[in-house]
Amino acid sequence: MYKIAAIGDKDSVYGFASIGLSIFPEDDAEGASRTLRKLAENGYAVIYVTEYLASQLKAELEHYRELPIPAIIPIPGVTGNNGMGMKNVSKSVEQAVGSDILPD
Repeated sequence: MYKIAAIGDKDSVYGFASIGLSIFPEDDAEGASRTLRKLAENGYAVIYVTEYLASQLKAELEHYRELPIPAIIPIPGVTGNNGMGMKNVSKSVEQAVGSDILPD
């Protein structure tokens, strides 16, 4: 069975434990990168990553974007939303249908 995880600062991810997700508190890109690779290799199908960390791991996230599993989804952290999640959704839609459907 596939698993779901959340990576990010502890204040942003601890709430996910209450709904059964595995949580991995990380504050820096190096630790988050190691954790991401470990989770991807160990049966995690969905990995939520705070936008703050995702913005620091763009190259690594792009590698996983081409793979069917894991799906890596940027989420806002306690520090706020930088729009990375919506940009990724827009990019996926554009790739799937051939044009951007969201206004600028």
